[in-house]
Amino acid sequence: MSKNIVEAVPNISEGQNRETIDEIVKAADSVGGCRVLDVDPGAATNRTVITIAGEPEAVIESCFQLIKRAGELIDMRKHTGEHPRHGATDVCPFVPVAGVTMEDCADYARRLGARVGEELGIPVYLYEKAASKPEWEKLPNIRKGEYEALHDKLGKPEWKPDFGPNEWNDRIARTGVCTIGARNFLIAYNVNLNTRDPGVARDIGLTIRDNGRFIRNGEWKFERDGNGNKVKQPGKLQCCKATGWFIEEYQTAQVTMNLTDISVTPLHMGFEAVKEEAEKLGARVTGSEVVGLLPLSSMLEAGKYYIEKQDRGLSETGRQGKTTGVPRAELIEVAIRSMGLRDVAPFNPDEKIIEFMVAEREVDLSGMTCRAFSDELSTDSPAPGGGSAAALMGSLGASLDAMVANLSVKSRKCREHWDLMREIAPRAQAIKDNLLDAIDDDTAAFNSWMDAARAGGDVQDAVRRAIEVPLRVLRQCPEIIDLASELEEKGLQASVSDAGVAAAAARAAGVSAYYNVLINLGDLEDDVYADDKRNKAEEYLEETLARADSVFDRVVEKLKGKMEKDSWEE
Repeated sequence: MSKNIVEAVPNISEGQNRETIDEIVKAADSVGGCRVLDVDPGAATNRTVITIAGEPEAVIESCFQLIKRAGELIDMRKHTGEHPRHGATDVCPFVPVAGVTMEDCADYARRLGARVGEELGIPVYLYEKAASKPEWEKLPNIRKGEYEALHDKLGKPEWKPDFGPNEWNDRIARTGVCTIGARNFLIAYNVNLNTRDPGVARDIGLTIRDNGRFIRNGEWKFERDGNGNKVKQPGKLQCCKATGWFIEEYQTAQVTMNLTDISVTPLHMGFEAVKEEAEKLGARVTGSEVVGLLPLSSMLEAGKYYIEKQDRGLSETGRQGKTTGVPRAELIEVAIRSMGLRDVAPFNPDEKIIEFMVAEREVDLSGMTCRAFSDELSTDSPAPGGGSAAALMGSLGASLDAMVANLSVKSRKCREHWDLMREIAPRAQAIKDNLLDAIDDDTAAFNSWMDAARAGGDVQDAVRRAIEVPLRVLRQCPEIIDLASELEEKGLQASVSDAGVAAAAARAAGVSAYYNVLINLGDLEDDVYADDKRNKAEEYLEETLARADSVFDRVVEKLKGKMEKDSWEE
């Protein structure tokens, strides 16, 4: 799975001619490394919203091809529709999903805008987080007067585009202008109530929305201040647009929300707010639905929130606790069940989570059974090989760290170290997931190297990739051992041997990864790069061996002491 994923949501000014829409989507979907995930045309608005996601460079190229094709096929001189618009590709925002920042997205917007302006001759304005001036942060300010106003706006200094010509000509009369930007991820989210009354849902929406509501007195008249202005009560949630409605298909009222910045108000907080306000009105929440797609982080955060909530409840009663250091699939399932995401419609993570939708593995070794992987490893094919085996060994060490930490939280003997165990378990899970990815990444890197050699491509770039993967594995081995060391000392002593095996697996992974770094360095022509990677590899290996040996000595001493004690007791 790609570590860096960005979403783009270009809106084109065509929602009626399916042939034209399909041609434009085809252009966007022709770029490898990203996918068109959704196409949503609207006949009345004469507008289509297209969702693209994948690796940043691929998404930028896909958007360029879309804008180019839209400019060729859509004639803005003939366009009418209910939605505001001023260009064939009216807007194209970039949205961070995983491994990229908002500033990265603003940079993508600027890069795409420069290319559109220069190569296609289409004027480009930057908006929201990519805006070049404060007054252009809001899209309506740029789109004022819509397409019909461009004839008078272009050519004036105050309307000089960020990129492209500041003039009105026959070409621009056809394409209009394009607004490119960067914004936060928006989740369309509906929470279901056990009532058919939309008034209850609307009342909750007024209470939770960021814009708040006007306060009424006991006579249902609006309260007013000394100047006669209505007094407003702030909304419960920030970055939340909300109202209520009745859905005939589901026969239920829903509180419908747009969560416009999930870093401020995450998905589960929207659910909890509606649940709390519904109870005040004598209603109940029965579940919820996500409209469209959402990032993996939203589901993982929700899963962790509900597990932590359970843990607090258990701890208050003195019962065995829980940690958030569980497999990713379990966190997702906890989130689905806690928010009732299957209440009115199916929720398949593979079809709802962006990262899963765009994942394209060249190989899928990590999804094999143990026997199937071992069988594949034993054939005469050079890949998978030692690099993938090293990553597997490291993932097993991290898995054991998580296991011992989770067991320790359930033991009253480890009560004084429960907080530490709650930190170790999720960290170990994160390392495990990274190394499981490295099983496939290592083989993919080797295959790319062979492909480049056969096709006369950039072999040196492929060699560097083949070095970086085992170096990534080696870099994480000392931390796996550090966690094992903490567990050996403070974790459940009945599992001290498991902590020892975790350290031993990390030691084996580190040595194995070191071998793979060295053999690949021999094919590198860049001596400066090679020396840097060799020095780092030696540093990581030295740390791995020293820390593993220390854990080995302590674990053996404890286990021998236990054997002697058991023998004496007999």
